[in-house]
Parts: sequence; C-alpha cells; structure tokens
Amino acid sequence: MEWSAETKRYREREREIERERERERERERERERERERQREREKEREMESERERERAREREREGRGGGEG
Repeated sequence: MEWSAETKRYREREREIERERERERERERERERERERQREREKEREMESERERERAREREREGRGGGEG
C-alpha cells in the first residue's frame, strides 16, 4: 500500500514535469513564430524603402528631363 501511494505520487510528479516541458516547447514555438513575423515585417519595410528610393530617383529623372526639354 505504501509503495503504491509513493509510486502514484512519483508518476503524478512525472506527468507534471512532462506537462511543463510541453508548455515550454509551445512557448518556444510561439517565440519562433513571432521571430518569423518580425523578419517578414522587416523584409516588407526594406522592400517599401527600396520602392520609395526608386520613386525618388524617378522623380529626379523626370525633373531633370523636363527642365532640359
């Protein structure tokens, strides 16, 4: 009887540890998803900056071309 109660407590503790490990894995997956979203936002900002630079160059070319003609 005593052994069974001790075994039961041990197994319950093992289950608690496993649940905590699973929660930690889930938190890590969520952090990774957030890092991926951050990379995507950064990439989008870079592309938008490049498009803005291209528009500025285009305006500059149009400005110079229009003044000469």
